[in-house]
Amino acid sequence: MWLSRYAVAVHRLTRGIGDTIFYGADGQPWFRLDEQRHDVSLDDISLDLQHAVVAVEDRRFYRHPGIDPIGVARAVVQDVRHGGRVEGGSTLTQQLARTLFLSNVRSYGRKLKEAGLALLIEAQLTKKQILEFYLNRVYLSAGVYGVETMSAHLFRKPAREVTLPEAAFVAGLIRAPSALSPWTNYDGALERSHVVLAQMRDQGLITRAQEDAARRVRPRIQPYRQPNDARAGWAKEFLRQQFRNEFGGDNPPDWQVHTAFLPSVQDAAEQAVAAGLARLRRPGLEAALVAIDPSTGDILAMVGGANYARSTFNRAARSRRQPGSSFKPFVYAAALEHGYSPVSVLDNLRHVRAPDDPEWTPRTAEGDQPDTLTLRAALLESNNPAAADLQQRVGTRNVLRLASDAGLSGLPDVPSLALGTGVVSPLDLTAAYTVFPGEGQVARPRGIISVFDSGGRQVLDRPIEREDIISPAAAFQMTSMLRDVVERGTGAPARALGVRGPVGGKTGTTDEYHDAWFVGYSTSVVAGVWVGFDQPAPIGRDAYGARVALPIWADFMKRTARQLPAREFTVPSDVHTEELCSVSYLQPVEGCPTYTEYFKSGDSVPSQLCPIHRGTIKQRAARAIDGFFRGLASRIAGVFRRR
Repeated sequence: MWLSRYAVAVHRLTRGIGDTIFYGADGQPWFRLDEQRHDVSLDDISLDLQHAVVAVEDRRFYRHPGIDPIGVARAVVQDVRHGGRVEGGSTLTQQLARTLFLSNVRSYGRKLKEAGLALLIEAQLTKKQILEFYLNRVYLSAGVYGVETMSAHLFRKPAREVTLPEAAFVAGLIRAPSALSPWTNYDGALERSHVVLAQMRDQGLITRAQEDAARRVRPRIQPYRQPNDARAGWAKEFLRQQFRNEFGGDNPPDWQVHTAFLPSVQDAAEQAVAAGLARLRRPGLEAALVAIDPSTGDILAMVGGANYARSTFNRAARSRRQPGSSFKPFVYAAALEHGYSPVSVLDNLRHVRAPDDPEWTPRTAEGDQPDTLTLRAALLESNNPAAADLQQRVGTRNVLRLASDAGLSGLPDVPSLALGTGVVSPLDLTAAYTVFPGEGQVARPRGIISVFDSGGRQVLDRPIEREDIISPAAAFQMTSMLRDVVERGTGAPARALGVRGPVGGKTGTTDEYHDAWFVGYSTSVVAGVWVGFDQPAPIGRDAYGARVALPIWADFMKRTARQLPAREFTVPSDVHTEELCSVSYLQPVEGCPTYTEYFKSGDSVPSQLCPIHRGTIKQRAARAIDGFFRGLASRIAGVFRRR
């Protein structure tokens, strides 16, 4: 049954080889697994290159029916003699079968399938067709498939023009393409090419004189050439690598890979990053942007730098930098989970010290340091002493546990943790923020959703992964506080830049302005932006996250507003509201500007009247009486403390 199903797929090879196609979340084909491959006929590949590959990979290629018992026996003897796997017994046809239809997982079952497919291929294709397909599909390192493409990369000429030393150089890469990549291990690749030349001479394909002459040549290789189309380059390579991690480096035909990315959102992300960096006008400055659906974890867009053609390093997924104050929401979330409310009061903030280091003192970015702040006010202005004090009150281990559960692992157990002195990637930090719009559940990021083989059989299904991290009530309280950051705190420039609808977020700036962050969200999307230099250096004077990263985020949110609309956040059933003064965060009197505060079960609701605004005569009298009794209680408590 298995062979009959693949017999149809093998028959398709007679009309050419297809390719693995990646689809966007819109259901439309997006890109190919190998956009660099360039198939050519066997007549357009030099005889030296054909002979070199056959000599080193399958010397009896033209005499066996797809499997080679002699080659298998020789490989077994060599493996036993050296106490491990040192020589493969697969024919070119078996390698082609594996490349086209199977994974690289080593198992007896795969070897049996490989052999069966090789027999099918030999039954329906000529040796010339098999060799042509093999040379066009073989993986040769650095993401390059096929001898035509590799010849262009290495020597800037077509495969039909390669010389004998160059042919041996290319053929030698097949056995270990990663370890022998000529751009990272030229000497290893050259040494392997000499093995190829020796095999060719042993099999009578070249003379001793030709071998000696070729050995004296050091083929001159060219720098690796990036693909011309750099659009969505980081996103595409991220998805390709995920596919290869799952199925190996091979290139199966007619497979379908369904991804979470929305190409239109990806375009918006790239445009926002490009416009933001152009506005900053700092040569060498890089940026990263990640957008995630908080309900599914679907990665909607990913930008890993300023220019993919110049640098393919994916700063969104691989770079790890200090998040600064953009980490603070996880400290506050831990506090809310441990009985605090948004209007719980932190006092004695002018004297915050580290327990084991009395010399260490957290400082605010600018302005005078108030001695007392509510949690809401402290987050609103991104107050450093308040965050450090809150970390000590809640316990560093509790903060680390919550951060780890959200996907931020490996953070340091230090007093400055609350100030973002650990290191995170933009992808991980953005995914961690999904816990707030996700009603307490963090959504694990996913790029690939499903994969189907050429027969339409699903070979990968990656379900949505969500995990409870904090209570829905605490998550909603955090959202209300982070919305306040955007409305009247450090994130307020978002409104001036035209962002509309219910959104929350947090800025982040590291010491000496080395890193600028903004991570913000709506009900539809969480987007994180990082800006900085690859080698940490000051971005510029007063290069706060609000000035450097937030405008890129705002531009992205505006470009995607229709496709990813911001709707109202759902209030959990166990959260109740209270009107408070927006200045004192106490019960309002007449003349107080008010706002709606949210309390979960067990939270202490302020009963004291606002002392800042005048109020009615009755309210002033009640306030005076309340103040008298509070002062009396404080004096009595002081007497007992002295005793």
